[in-house]
Amino acid sequence: MSEPKKPQAPAAGGRASTKKELPEHFKAYKHVWVFIEQERGQVHPVSWELMGEGRKLADKLNVELAAVVLGAEGETVRHAVAEAFCYGADLVYVGADAVLADYRNEAYTAAMTDLVNTYKPEILLLGATTLGRDLAGAVATTLLTGLTADSTELDVDADGSLAATRPTFGGSLLCTIYTLNYRPQMATVRPRVMAMPERVEKPIGRVVEHALQIREADIVTKILSFLPDRDSNKSNLAYADVVVAGGMGLGSPENFQLVRQLAAAMGAEYGCSRPLVQKGWVTSDRQIGQTGKTIRPRLYIAAGISGAIQHRVGVEGADLIVAINTDKNAPIMDFAHVAVVTDAIRFLPMLTDAFKRRLSAHSRDKMAS
Repeated sequence: MSEPKKPQAPAAGGRASTKKELPEHFKAYKHVWVFIEQERGQVHPVSWELMGEGRKLADKLNVELAAVVLGAEGETVRHAVAEAFCYGADLVYVGADAVLADYRNEAYTAAMTDLVNTYKPEILLLGATTLGRDLAGAVATTLLTGLTADSTELDVDADGSLAATRPTFGGSLLCTIYTLNYRPQMATVRPRVMAMPERVEKPIGRVVEHALQIREADIVTKILSFLPDRDSNKSNLAYADVVVAGGMGLGSPENFQLVRQLAAAMGAEYGCSRPLVQKGWVTSDRQIGQTGKTIRPRLYIAAGISGAIQHRVGVEGADLIVAINTDKNAPIMDFAHVAVVTDAIRFLPMLTDAFKRRLSAHSRDKMAS
């Protein structure tokens, strides 16, 4: 999150710090880069979300937006390059080599570091996924620059510095962080925090192919097997259209079954707030909020959740938020689109029955037609 210490260099800081003139060798750094994350032919959607955000930053800075595609030569890389232009790239940097067929920190860090040192971007954005977090931290360390992790908002100020905002102090405050005197300015953003931009069919534009000097013999880590996340039994909260979640207001793990039952009736995913994970009521892959999943569903139903800022940053991108709480002054009532002041333990079973009846009738009508 903060800049690493360097000899005779100031630590990273916010606007309270005195900004010095950018060192001369960093003035050549221009343009906004987005790392296109892919594994086994699948581009992670967060890459396209970041292309949309990167487009806004590039336009404000009046510079180009570039995508960075790393991988083995072949159809997977070609597809990612083509899609990058459909999501707004002005150009694409490609590092294609057999050694990059699967993600390994050492190989990808060397490739990204080489690209940055050669072409000098002023801003580098990556998804805060398992892969992206691993790569971003290693690259920032290698480049001796600052990194703001898990950003929830990105902007540039009047003098062109990247302003990356993230929750801090356990989520009780929002902090805007600047990498004042180093380049590139790096940030990671979790999936679903930024809106997905519209895909517009476009021809392939300018592509810069960069030859990498990486040998397989120099990479210690070897890939023995691969298990994609999409084949695991974990939840898919981040990309669910409907999510039902429960909090401490439910009172007991037995009452959390009411959340699961409503989710099942609606064909939805279910989640929870952090205290339920801490108490062992629900597994951590179901946690929603700053330290859990960020979601942008079409409908989010929160039962017995107070809605502190840690939770808010994970759900406020939802199209419709329905809050069920006995406390009309709970923080979640301030940002919910629909607030139901009642006991969730009594209300959830009735809501479940209503959905079952409605969806059952809808199914019968479809069969009849």
